[in-house]
Amino acid sequence: MAVPGPVSPVVPGSGSLRPLGLDAVTLTGGFWADRQRLNADAFIDHADRWITSMGWLDAFTVAAGGTRTIPLQGKLFTDADVYKLLEGMVWDEARRPDPRRAERIAEITRLIAGAQEDDGYLNTYFGPLGRDQRYTDLSHGHELYCAGHLIQAAVARLRAGIDDDLARTARRLADRICDDFGPDGRDGASDGHPVIEVAMVELYRATGERRYLEQAGRFLEGRGRNQFHRHEIGPEYYLDDLPIRDARVLRGHVVRAMYLTAGAVDYAVETGDADLLGVLEDQWANTWRARTYLTGGMGSRHLGESFGDDYELPPERAYAETCGAVGSIMVAWRLLLATGDAGYADAIERLLYNMIATHLSPDGDRIFYVNRLQQRQPAAPVPDGVAPFRKDTARANWFWVACCPTNVARLLASLSDLVASTDDQGLVVHQFASADIAATSPAGVDFRVALRTDYPWDGRVTLTVAEGSGPLRVRLRVPSWCERATVSVAGETTEAGPGYAEIDREWRPGDVVSLDIPLTPRITTPDPRIDAVRGTVAVERGPLVYCAESLDPRRPLDAVSLVGDEIREVSLEGLGDARVAVMVDAVTTGLPTPNRWPYGTPVTAGQPEPLQLTLVPYYVWSNRGPSTMRVWIPT
Repeated sequence: MAVPGPVSPVVPGSGSLRPLGLDAVTLTGGFWADRQRLNADAFIDHADRWITSMGWLDAFTVAAGGTRTIPLQGKLFTDADVYKLLEGMVWDEARRPDPRRAERIAEITRLIAGAQEDDGYLNTYFGPLGRDQRYTDLSHGHELYCAGHLIQAAVARLRAGIDDDLARTARRLADRICDDFGPDGRDGASDGHPVIEVAMVELYRATGERRYLEQAGRFLEGRGRNQFHRHEIGPEYYLDDLPIRDARVLRGHVVRAMYLTAGAVDYAVETGDADLLGVLEDQWANTWRARTYLTGGMGSRHLGESFGDDYELPPERAYAETCGAVGSIMVAWRLLLATGDAGYADAIERLLYNMIATHLSPDGDRIFYVNRLQQRQPAAPVPDGVAPFRKDTARANWFWVACCPTNVARLLASLSDLVASTDDQGLVVHQFASADIAATSPAGVDFRVALRTDYPWDGRVTLTVAEGSGPLRVRLRVPSWCERATVSVAGETTEAGPGYAEIDREWRPGDVVSLDIPLTPRITTPDPRIDAVRGTVAVERGPLVYCAESLDPRRPLDAVSLVGDEIREVSLEGLGDARVAVMVDAVTTGLPTPNRWPYGTPVTAGQPEPLQLTLVPYYVWSNRGPSTMRVWIPT
């Protein structure tokens, strides 16, 4: 039985903030509404065509005893990408009912349900191998990882108020897992790749069935026993080197770390475990301050798709997988709901504008997997219709491993959930996007407000009361990078620093509050412990990181240095929806001959030449063809 609640991916039983849900927050225009529309109108269908052509849907037909008609490409965990895309379809259809989308959800659900075995087990790789092969490779088999993503898709369906075959199939599988891994079943951690933990907690929240919460707890507490097959980087690859409560920082495989942490936050909130929640807050803080790129990306080592040591953040070898950004948003959103700390909303903003926005091309048919911060040589373009196995390429139509695009599809479909929430006093706005918001005051009065902005190009945000009268506290986030914002309401203007600006008053229809956030471009210097970028600076404007990009191989960015700290804004056209570039004073010099021994006394080739260097938002780089790029520029 479904438990009523907001149409939201995360519905905690307690915490400082409460989600409003997709039915209460509607994006109406601007930067993020455009991307949600691109996702709905182009990218979800693009992904659907690719998972079909790769044979990932056909795998369910084969598992049900049918005949394969499309050759299977990809690894043994392709089920998960079907489930993530299905979740994106469900959120999209819940947000904007569409008979065509509903029919496609039903078609894919029939394939999935048809492949489920009579005892509830479901996996298109291990299932056809026979019952004796189940759970024989928990290190790398991804059985419970796949199951977790099916459960999350089913939770989306339940949250949308539909208890159908998708929800029933997922519950049967969850019950099978509880029987196999419960008190009388297998001992220890669940799967080398976490996600079953967060899925089980959300299924508990959506159904009220406590055994799912208890099973999530067993999986979480079983971590830290060094029980998986040895990986090249050690047991931390699986987050199995230490019990969760003993770790000081996130480590190992980034996506695994984020999914496990999201599940642990959910579990701590539902069980009232304040000690565990505090540990997880510290782990996030230590990771964010010392193991995170300027873009919000995480993962500096390609080996193991993993974190490096503290301050090990080389720009040209950044892995910074898009999936890691989605996982980071999952964690930050949960911590924000639990604590109300604006710093988590700041993190989400950085991740959205500089990682998620970077993923998709303007037409929604090409995607990044890895997000480096420096490109020394132009990457060879990937031909149309090719899904590369390598991940550190230019944007491609698809990838042989497609965890990232399906993850972004489900995030964009549910994106409006991140804009605002409520607390015990009223409405809290976290992200700036034009949206219509419905919320109920503590006194039980229904309010409807219109949030309008041209952010991130313009820093004015207005909130207008359309319906509702009475007392309500409205809080608007002031980003941590903003030193002096102003808030205006009823003819009075006050200054507001980083955190949340509060307006507590009696509201009437037509009342307007304006938040003005200066978007002056700024020079950002790295911590001196980040050796890879010592002696360089970056430029940011508002939430956007900027970069230098060269499409001319005869003008290498290796020879460019900034001079002074003057930054001028200039109009930008022809790069998607980006409208503001910045120009800085620089010099360029010739480079030593390539056959010269690269060490010794300083060598320059020619006199420095002045250069007006134009920087563009990082999220649009590589959209004009093969190019070199760098975020951190020598001074």
